[in-house]
Amino acid sequence: MAISRVDVTEAATIIIDRLRREHGELMFHQSGGCCDGSSPMCFEKGDFRIGSSDVWLGQIHGCDFYMSEDQFEYWKHTHLTVDVTPGRGASFSLEIPLGIRFLIRSRLFEMEELNQLPPVHVGPAEA
Repeated sequence: MAISRVDVTEAATIIIDRLRREHGELMFHQSGGCCDGSSPMCFEKGDFRIGSSDVWLGQIHGCDFYMSEDQFEYWKHTHLTVDVTPGRGASFSLEIPLGIRFLIRSRLFEMEELNQLPPVHVGPAEA
C-alpha cells in the first residue's frame, strides 16, 4: 500500500468544503516563504499558475497539492499534514477572510515508508 506524501485533518476538510461551495474547485501550493512564511495556500483551481518547476505531491480532499521543486528537495523525506488554526495569515489564500489559516504539520518518514512513497511529477498536471 502506498503512503501518501500529504494528508489533511478533519478540521481542514471542513474549511475546504466551505471554500469549495463558495469558490468551486480548489488547489493548494505550499508557499516557500516570504511574507506568508511557509504556508499551504489555497486558490481557486487555475488561479495559481503551476510552473514547470512545481512538484505535484498528491491530492488532499480532492484538491491537487504542489510545491516548488527547490523546496521539495528539502521536504522530500517529510510527510505533510494540512491543518487549520485561528488567526489571519499574511497571504492571498482563500481562507484568510474567515479569520483562520492553513498550516503544515510535518514529520519525517520512517525508513520503511520511504520505499512505499507514490511518485511525484514536476510541472502542471496533465489535462
